[in-house]
Amino acid sequence: MKSTSGKGSTKSIDRHSFEPAYMQIARTISEQIATGAYRAGDRLPSESELCTGFGVSPMTVRRAVNILVERGLATAAQGKGTYVRSLALGEAVFRLREMTDRWYDGSIDVRLLEASIAPATARVAEVLDCKPGERMVYLRRLLLRDEAPLMYHREYLVYDPRRPLVEAQLRITSLEGLLESAGGEGFPRGNLTVQAVGLSSEAADLLDLATGSPALCLEHVFYDFSGRAVSWGWFLCRPDQFKLTSWIGAPEASGGGR
Repeated sequence: MKSTSGKGSTKSIDRHSFEPAYMQIARTISEQIATGAYRAGDRLPSESELCTGFGVSPMTVRRAVNILVERGLATAAQGKGTYVRSLALGEAVFRLREMTDRWYDGSIDVRLLEASIAPATARVAEVLDCKPGERMVYLRRLLLRDEAPLMYHREYLVYDPRRPLVEAQLRITSLEGLLESAGGEGFPRGNLTVQAVGLSSEAADLLDLATGSPALCLEHVFYDFSGRAVSWGWFLCRPDQFKLTSWIGAPEASGGGR
């Protein structure tokens, strides 16, 4: 290992790795930030020092530094160098995978409470950009684990007689199947909003909670390839069953702590 600036150290690039050299450099420096080799305000080695230390071209180093900047780990000042950034709470990224992975063990059952064709209300028409009264597929589901209620899901989908949506929904009996369905097979993009809400009497009864109890609401809107919103729904989740975890700053180094 070669010293670069008296603080961190470089590792030789694995030329046989499938991981590009610039990603290896970015990962190495990220680990050094995570273990305290470089701290907030510290200047990272110069481009020429990194080129020498890693044995790579300036272009490779620039790509690595750009990744650190994009991840919020460093900031580049023209003519002054690249510096480690301090933590910023507003930059924390929460991924729903941390919240849903624990249920992919087949223990969640999906109970379809209702599948029908219903006219669009004014609010549904506003979200799905259709006319009030237009036909919609309306679905209600209850998700249970060991017969205990976990989530209540409601969804409106634009009615298309060419797609047997109701028949397909009747066959969904697992959480994995539901999430794949909610992701909108063939839908290229969507929006998801997470917020705290108070439960209505209907939702509270289904989730075995008191009316007005707090719950986590995951509202989703999915769009087709033309950009039209075609699905709107929301999961109402018991707050004692959900938590979001995120990293701020550099991820924990693979080699352990400080």
